[in-house]
Amino acid sequence: MQLSLRTALLTTALFALPGVAIAGPDGTADSDDQQSQIVVTGIATQPSRSATGLTLTPRETPQSITIIDQQRIEDFQLTNINDLLDQTVGINVERVESDRTYYNSRGFDITSFQVDGIGLPLPYGIQYGDLDTALFERVEAIRGANALMTGVGNPSATINYVRKRPTDTLQATATAQAGSWNRWRGEADVSVPVTDTVGVRAIYAHEERDSYLDYNHVNRNVYGLIADWKVTPQLTATVGYSRQDNDADGVLWGALPLTYTDGSRIPYARSATTSAPWTYWDTTDQRAFGELAYDLGKGWQAKGVFTYANNKQQARLLYAFGAPDKATGLGIQGQVGAYPSETDQYLGDFTASGPLHLFGREHQLAFGVSTGRLDNRQWEGTGKSYIAYPAVPNLSSAVIADPGTGPITLQADSRTDVTRAYGAAHLSVTDQLKLVVGGSATWLKSSGISYGADQYRKNSRVSPYAGLTYDLTKNISVYASYTDIFNPQIEVDRTGRRLDPVTGTSIEGGLKTEWFGGRLYATASLFRAKQKNLATAAGQFGVGDPGQPGSYYYSGLDTTSRGFEIELAGKVTDNWTISGGYTGLEIHDDAGTPARVFIPTKSLKLATTYTVPELRDLKMGTQLRWQNKIRSPDFTVTQDDYAVLDLMASIRLVDHVRAAINVRNVTDSKYLGSIMWGQAFYAAPRSVLGSISFSY
Repeated sequence: MQLSLRTALLTTALFALPGVAIAGPDGTADSDDQQSQIVVTGIATQPSRSATGLTLTPRETPQSITIIDQQRIEDFQLTNINDLLDQTVGINVERVESDRTYYNSRGFDITSFQVDGIGLPLPYGIQYGDLDTALFERVEAIRGANALMTGVGNPSATINYVRKRPTDTLQATATAQAGSWNRWRGEADVSVPVTDTVGVRAIYAHEERDSYLDYNHVNRNVYGLIADWKVTPQLTATVGYSRQDNDADGVLWGALPLTYTDGSRIPYARSATTSAPWTYWDTTDQRAFGELAYDLGKGWQAKGVFTYANNKQQARLLYAFGAPDKATGLGIQGQVGAYPSETDQYLGDFTASGPLHLFGREHQLAFGVSTGRLDNRQWEGTGKSYIAYPAVPNLSSAVIADPGTGPITLQADSRTDVTRAYGAAHLSVTDQLKLVVGGSATWLKSSGISYGADQYRKNSRVSPYAGLTYDLTKNISVYASYTDIFNPQIEVDRTGRRLDPVTGTSIEGGLKTEWFGGRLYATASLFRAKQKNLATAAGQFGVGDPGQPGSYYYSGLDTTSRGFEIELAGKVTDNWTISGGYTGLEIHDDAGTPARVFIPTKSLKLATTYTVPELRDLKMGTQLRWQNKIRSPDFTVTQDDYAVLDLMASIRLVDHVRAAINVRNVTDSKYLGSIMWGQAFYAAPRSVLGSISFSY
């Protein structure tokens, strides 16, 4: 039974009722356990460079920022990025397949994913496998166009993963988890100050699980090692390496065909899948970086970073297509393919920032130059014959045999070079009025071939940025920002050629407020983005076409997205935290017709925790997310509005040791993970996860 929004809101409100908070002299709740201290999600005083390259608090930044910090990750056991972004205001996670995920915000796909503010757009905007959170201290979501820091003005959002770094004191944590579907996980994180000038941090996580989906199993290992050395009081050198192996069996490529030939829905069980036990999708992500940071004096700093990233995939997949006959349940066919691939990224980034004293006031300046290269190679081995599926809806009544594939040959070999330069200034015009101005120049060139189509393109653009904040009172500010949109696209048309870049404009404005000495942060914003030539799925390639069979080709569409967001984050009392927000938007094409109808136009995200220090630091919390009704792009499938409610509780067993339990989808809501491509599979039912953690 699905949870109604009214019931979910009532449950959240009841669960979050505050009690009497007793705080210590420093304003934090009395506790012998360091982990019980509340670190606020999205607190207004936590600075970030992700939006402008300038070190500004969210209130000072003329854009919308949400920060999911380590405490939120630990409280709700957000061990992978998909679960984390599910709970982030204004972000939608499109689980189109078991191991391939898209993301969108404000009506458009998110393609900019960075680590410590550095990165190239994610190829095709796709995350392959589950990206683990063990390596990251926090995750920042900057909604709206971010041309200053990415070089492309995609008006959706930029996701920035902030690495864990060595600490000045010895710290160690270890966590063991066990839960539904034979899930178990172990995680360890140790930071050691080797000398007064050298620190090392090592991270490891291992997770195994079966699934509510038939045949599906995941085995994941995560490794991280980072060291820093204070060479001189001014110069710090940092090096790091991370690796994630995500091995998945019984995977979905495509998903469930949802309708019979007469257009009626097929009544699948939640465990239904078009996969087979012999399918797999194994990914290995490796990233190494070196960083030099130099204190130039008088508040100025310079930093140079070189990053190398490698992604390898080995996949043997089974794709289902067709609409079955309602009387017989037959009519779905399958196609097998082997798809190895490898992507290499080389990134060099140099930045300098510091204060400037002019006209009796202090301002901030930031400059940056970066260059990057992405090499992508894809191989293909097509199936020797098509497969006939058993009758729906009981697809697991017979295990499908592997028909084998032909020779594996290189089908795509392309290279993309991106160079950009940017400058930004935070100008203190008066005590109340601050301006952020700047611009980014981008040069992009692609070459190579993909499934027989030439991938050559050469584009360049200068994108200006302007924003302001004005303090109406010590608690309330108004803000506004503007930037151009310039977004080179990797999608291809039906001839296999890449589409021209998207162009347009993005504007945003609203209120930002702080309360209780900056502990509670609230915003309200309006936004509008106009884009020309946005890639929109127009069909699928078949055998012999200039693209991977089953993949989509695109056409350009002019679109306008407008809407509003309301967000709240911080502490209500020393022991009660709350965060969340509401997004409302509309998306139309140039004819005024609703576009991208698979994206919810109304969504709500709420989370809260409450700690009782007197009861062994007992902490209780809840998460709620709700979205309205959506439709598939061809209007053949609808997904009614739904809400998902999660609960958590943790308690200090002894000093440094906590036990916790998390229950997800408490009301067992049944809903489709995404209808972006018309096919879909059901999201996870109710599950339970228990954990014990040690911290020092």
